[in-house]
Amino acid sequence: MDILHLVDRLEELFNESRTLPFTRNAVVDEDKMLDIIDQMRVTIPNEVKQAQQVLAQRDRVLAQAQEEANRIVALAREKADQLVEHEAIVRSAMSRADQIMAQARTDAQTTRRDADDYVINSLQHLDGELTKLQTQVRNGVRKLEEDRARNNATAALSTPPTPPPTAPPVIQEESPKAAETTEE
Repeated sequence: MDILHLVDRLEELFNESRTLPFTRNAVVDEDKMLDIIDQMRVTIPNEVKQAQQVLAQRDRVLAQAQEEANRIVALAREKADQLVEHEAIVRSAMSRADQIMAQARTDAQTTRRDADDYVINSLQHLDGELTKLQTQVRNGVRKLEEDRARNNATAALSTPPTPPPTAPPVIQEESPKAAETTEE
């Protein structure tokens, strides 16, 4: 299942949820939401597996290019060996072999560069999709946390505050000097 499809389902579940009156809070079916999150956990590794398959495909292309280069070099050597028998053509054969080897190297480099470009583009696309998904998940989590905090604040405001405890009355004892002055 495509990860973006799962994100759409999560958003749809949120949009279909009932809102609580006079709040921005919504009641979401917990089982459905957890089911979608579990499916996301399964799908994300699949996206990573696809990236690994792209890398494996790149390695296969490079191996094929290397095999082709080796085959071309072997053919060039065979031709060069055949031509060496003819003394007049030796220089021409060596030159041609060098050209074939240079062309093989150029072809191998071109194939490697093309494979690298393909892998980079695929990984950049996957990175963008994962970043977009991660942003959407973070926004969803932040929204739910804000809603929860707002609910807690609303609940705290709706309960009457408890009066602070009153301090016991302070009884002051008269000092002995004060008692003497009042007796006189």
